[in-house]
Formats: sequence, structure tokens, C-alpha cells
Amino acid sequence: MPLMNAARSRLAVIDMQARLLKAIHRGDHVTDACRKLLTAAERLGIPAAATEQNPAGIGPTVAPLAERLPLRFPKAHFDASNEPAFLDWARAGGTVVLCGVESHVCVLQTALGLRAHGLAVAVVADAVGSRHPDSRLAALERLRRHDVEIVTLEMTLFEWLERYDRPEFRELLPLIK
Repeated sequence: MPLMNAARSRLAVIDMQARLLKAIHRGDHVTDACRKLLTAAERLGIPAAATEQNPAGIGPTVAPLAERLPLRFPKAHFDASNEPAFLDWARAGGTVVLCGVESHVCVLQTALGLRAHGLAVAVVADAVGSRHPDSRLAALERLRRHDVEIVTLEMTLFEWLERYDRPEFRELLPLIK
């Protein structure tokens, strides 16, 4: 996959729900990283959506993210690509950039599912989490072996921005400092 481009990307925030986040190692860090990605996506006009695993039982996307994610896909499958509405959204164009939880379950299965549908997928390593750090690392290693790009928050933002001499650069620079 070449460099990501804002005009050919979409951001999927996977299962950032309070009941799940309580158990996530460094869950506050994952939430903050997802918030930064959302801020950049909003400013750069990148489509963004959330998935919610069993929202009736687990609850909605956490408030700091939910207010910025009016498009949310409830799901029963761990792999969101098995949900027709989400898959249609993902197929609408470009690289699907994933962040959220849990790295080794819903993020991994969604990424592999999207790849099986022939879509380009990038997982933001410092914006995903699991209950145990080993599970996160195993997921990232497995994803890499299956042609999923593993990127960082900074890589994503700089690739989306492309150049320093645009007005959004100064606005978004505090997100990475």
C-alpha cells in the first residue's frame, strides 16, 4: 500500500465503549489517540464512523468520541465486515484506517475481514488496545503477516496532511507535540 491520502481514506473507530475500555491496558491512551485521529479526520474531511459491539448490553461509544461520531454501526459479529451496512460504508472508497479495541478480537477480525473483501486496511498501532499487552502485540504481528499496514498516529497524520504549507498543518500540529 502506498502512502495514505486524506482524499482516499476513511476512519473506523472500533468498539470504544466504556464497559470494554475499563479493562483495556492504557485505555485512556487509546481513547486519546482515537480522539486525535477523529480531530484530524474532521478537519481534513475524512469520513469517520464507529462500530458498537452489542450496544444494548455493553453501552454506546464513550462520550468524548460519540459526540463526534454520529455514524455508528451496531454489530453482533466481532468482524464488522460481516455487517452489511458497515461493509457498504467501508467499500465507499479508500484505505480503511482502524483504531479502537480490542486489538486481538474486533480490530483484528475486522481488518482481516476487510482485507478478504479486497480493501486496503491500516491499523494505527498506538490507537488500539487489548486487556493484555501481549494480545495487542500478537494481533499486530498477525495483521502484518496478512498484508494489513501497521502505522502510527504520527504516520497517519503526516500522510493525511502531505505537506507543511497548508493551513491544517498548524492546526493539527498540537496533536502530535
